[in-house]
Amino acid sequence: MTSQIPARTSWQTLTAALFVAAVMLIAPGGASAQQVVVFVNGQPITALDIEHRAKFLFLSSHKQPTRKETLDSLIDEILEVTEAKRYSIEVPDRDVDSSYAQVATRMGVDVQKLNQILEGNGASPDTLKRRLRAQIAWTNLVRGRFRASLEINDKDVENQLQLHKTDQKKDIGYEYIMRPVVLIVPRGSPDAVYDARKHDAEALRGRFLNCSDGVAFARALPDVAVRDQVSKFSAELAQQLRDILDNTAVGHLTPPEQTAEGVQMFAVCAKKETKSDTPEMHEIRDQMLQQRFGAQAKRYLENLRRQAMIEYKMPESK
Repeated sequence: MTSQIPARTSWQTLTAALFVAAVMLIAPGGASAQQVVVFVNGQPITALDIEHRAKFLFLSSHKQPTRKETLDSLIDEILEVTEAKRYSIEVPDRDVDSSYAQVATRMGVDVQKLNQILEGNGASPDTLKRRLRAQIAWTNLVRGRFRASLEINDKDVENQLQLHKTDQKKDIGYEYIMRPVVLIVPRGSPDAVYDARKHDAEALRGRFLNCSDGVAFARALPDVAVRDQVSKFSAELAQQLRDILDNTAVGHLTPPEQTAEGVQMFAVCAKKETKSDTPEMHEIRDQMLQQRFGAQAKRYLENLRRQAMIEYKMPESK
């Protein structure tokens, strides 16, 4: 075979030799990292997958997972995604990216910073994105296949409510009718511009005494947008936002807050009392749904594990 290779100049030969030497130096580590540890229905889990997942689990829980816990996490993930695909449930990349960005937001950082945190702790963004993809697919599958058994009727919620009576104030909810009012600020504007618009917003709050006159007045101002009416129940809102709306009189504006568009306030045009969907009922309904979902998902996954072909290429550690 060597007689068929064209003659090379001396520098080309030297370059090739250096490349081969470099490959020989990195090959053992790379080969070890890519060594298949487990096959799950023919899909491989490598040593590198286990390493990244273990570091991700430690970063998430601040508790060092056992090798078995790490493997189980990866095995379950493959079974969940595979079963979802069997029912034609595919999770678009945009949904995964959106969930990834939400994780970053909850942590108080941006996506780039989240990438740095994961990579700096020996995990990888792909590890988290794979987990998010599996969670979305699995949630959609379980909720879709077992919709009837997961339904929570109002009577069950009311019974639980009677057993867990705590704060009487939570027995009453509200429906808020609002109009978002935005003082527009161009993207990339300095802080001084936002500060000036917040001052304008406070001035508008002082003159906004009812929705019929106030909305018309706000629309006449330069670079101010009044959005379409929205309706929200207090059970749908975070406690902090509920407090703000409860402390804002009907016909007035909420305190200004900075957003991507500029400075936003909400005109509270109506506030209707309701007992059919209170914050406490919403909390109890969510708790009951999570309990039923968790039990059903666990049984489903255990059945998939019994049916799966799981082949350990290396002895399973505890």
